[in-house]
Formats: sequence, C-alpha cells, structure tokens
Amino acid sequence: MGIGASIFLLALGAILAFAVEADISGLDIGVIGWILMLAGLAGLVITLAFWGNRRRTVVTRTQQPVPEAGYTEYREVRRDDVPPPPPPAYS
Repeated sequence: MGIGASIFLLALGAILAFAVEADISGLDIGVIGWILMLAGLAGLVITLAFWGNRRRTVVTRTQQPVPEAGYTEYREVRRDDVPPPPPPAYS
C-alpha cells in the first residue's frame, strides 16, 4: 500500500467515524471508520519504514563534445551510495 492509499483510508475512515450518522442493521459505521483509520495508519507507517531502508543510487551524467567526430558523447555512471563494508577482523 502506498502513501496515497493510506491517506485515502485515513480520510474515508474519519468521514465514516465522525461525519456519517446512518443506521444500518448489523453494521456500526463508526467502528468501520475506526478500522479503516487504523488500517490507513498501519499502511502509512509500513510504507515509510520501507522507504527509509531503500538503497540509494547516485547517478552522474556528463556530456563531452568530440570535435573530430562532430557529435557530443553522453555518459551516465550509476553507483550505490552505500558505505563500504568494514575491514576483516585480524586476530
């Protein structure tokens, strides 16, 4: 579930819990609203937790004219922005 879907569930749950006063036999609209708000909050927390753990990639784009060939060369270098592993332990 993404951030948009989580916010939608939060808003829909708040509308059902606080603004709707309908009586449906066998259903409590307020409880359904609270359940949707909890599901939206859980989805938002989980989504943000996964986004925080993503590996970041640094992209460097350069262009260099090649006069003898008559065109411009474009290069793109991608590298993971992750610290190197620690050195091995010596005993």
